[in-house]
This record gives sequence, C-alpha cells and structure tokens, in this order.
Amino acid sequence: MPIRHCIVHLIDKKPDGSPAVLHARDSELAASDAIENLLADLNDSYNAKQGKAWGFFHGESGAYPFSGWLKQYLDTEQDFTAFSRTAVEHLQKLMEESNLSTGGHVLFAHYQQGMTEYLAIALLHHSEGVAVNAELDVTPSRHLDLGQLHLAARVNLSEWKNNQASKQYISFIKGKNGKKVSDYFRDFIGCQEGVDGPGETRTLLKAFSDFVEKEDLPEESAREKTQTLVDYATTQTKLGEPMALEELSSLIDEDRPQAFFDHIRNSDYGLSPEIPADKRTLNQFRRFTGRAEGLSISFEAHLLGSKIEYDEEAGTLVIKGLPTQLIDQLKRRKD
Repeated sequence: MPIRHCIVHLIDKKPDGSPAVLHARDSELAASDAIENLLADLNDSYNAKQGKAWGFFHGESGAYPFSGWLKQYLDTEQDFTAFSRTAVEHLQKLMEESNLSTGGHVLFAHYQQGMTEYLAIALLHHSEGVAVNAELDVTPSRHLDLGQLHLAARVNLSEWKNNQASKQYISFIKGKNGKKVSDYFRDFIGCQEGVDGPGETRTLLKAFSDFVEKEDLPEESAREKTQTLVDYATTQTKLGEPMALEELSSLIDEDRPQAFFDHIRNSDYGLSPEIPADKRTLNQFRRFTGRAEGLSISFEAHLLGSKIEYDEEAGTLVIKGLPTQLIDQLKRRKD
C-alpha cells in the first residue's frame, strides 16, 4: 500500500463547551513501518465498521469548502501539509460549534491500493492500558484505539476525478438514530448521502430471490448460489470495495455469466452497476432447509417474521405469499 503523504494533527477539546485548541504538525510524517501498520490497521477497522454510508461532495461553497481545498492540493496549487492544515482548522471551528464533540488526533493519509488512490481522514483516540517493559515492570501504556473508530471518511480520489456522475466515491461512518453530534464531521467533509447501502443490498437480495424462483433451481444449487453471493459481498466489504454486479453474475453462474446480470437489468430493479454491500443486511440473508417424510421446506432467513411466521410452541410455520406455481398445482389438485 504505497503511502504518498501522511500527517497527524491534534485538536484538544473536551465535551463541555470549552474552546478547541489546535496543535498542528508543520511537516509530513516520514515513511516508516509504524505508519504502514497504522494505516493497514485503520483500513481493516474501517472496512469492518457497520453503519457506513456512501455519498458525494456538496457543491463547493462557504459552508462546504473542503472539496475546493482538496482539488487545489491535487492540482498541486498547495502541498499536502498546507491542505491538511487548512482543513483541520476548519474542523476545529466546527468542533467548537458542536458543544458535545470531543477532540483527538486527526489523521490525513493519501495512499494507493492497486490502481486506485484514496484519501483517508479519521479522528483517533487513545486508550489507557498496561505493558511489561524490558525490566519486567508493569507500566501504564497508551495506544491508539482503532476498535473505537466513530469519525472517519474515505474519498476514492480516482473515482471522483474520473467519474463525474458517481454518487458513491465517498464513504463515511454514519451516526445512528438520526441526527447526532457526529454530523459535524460529515459536514466538515462536505458530503451528502448518495447511495443507500442497506436499501441497495436489500434490493439486490430481492432480485436474487426472484432469480432463484424464476430459474426454478434445485435446492442444492440455490443454496450454493446464495453462499456465493454472500461470500463475494463479504469479501468486497472487507476490502472496502463495492459489489460489481457483472462480476457477481459471473460467479453465480459460470456457464451463463450474464444470466443474473441480465435478470437485474431486464426487470428494472433500479440498481447501479456497482453497489456497496451492507454487512448487517447480508448477515440476515441465510437459508433454512429441512426435509422429512416427503416434505421439503426451504426459505431465506430474512423472510422470517414477514412472509413466514414460526410458532415454536405449536411447532408450526405459517407461510404467506405462496409461489404462483405452487398455488396453481394446489388448485388443480382441488379441482
């Protein structure tokens, strides 16, 4: 992971309405194994974080100046240190306006993965712990706690520069339960939500369920394809990359690599060619299967509680919205 530029500043602020004090670094961090390890760990923690959202920059304005500063840096009108200093001063002001915000170390990193360039910005905090030193004494120890990452964003610089129509080149950790004090960080980036990750994932899973039903796949095949979808989505989530629907289609059916993609396109689900996977939604997408005495039942876990109700005490399932093909067979049997 080539790191082009990296710097850390400190904003000292307590959540009591006190002024935020900026301690700005005046030069970039030198390349080192520690910086490489920090950024690798940050990426792992960020990719695993649930509740992220995807979006794009607001138009540059006085309220949202960050994209303009970033463009100046990329156009070499100012260096990375000056860009980060200007940006962190703006973040300091927004923190002061948000009384409950807490300061921390602000990391800016411009790096590359494969052919793609990224800018990562994160507010990092320390945790207190203990360590054993060379003299075998137990001593206090402070370390960056990447497991408690609440304010961070990542800009896909390559996508921003090369795809003007994109609405998902920024990802950011989204606050829960509506408006939160952390919204000031999203406003600092100047990002508006463009893609509903959970909604897009639910739509994809609905498209997949429809595809399995339309193809009338044997249960074993349906289960294998379900696992393929979940494995691919999980891998992309760990990499911090969106799911490419054509690539997914080719994995689901190697003999007919376009079949699932054509189903999505022809049925007008409204999905983009690439969508971010929502980990929480995926975790609910499993299949329950059972066979006994001429009875075979199989359904996807996300239907439990909606189309399918389970009464544990009575040992029964109530199924709503029966497949049309099954209804036709039952009607013919009745006649």
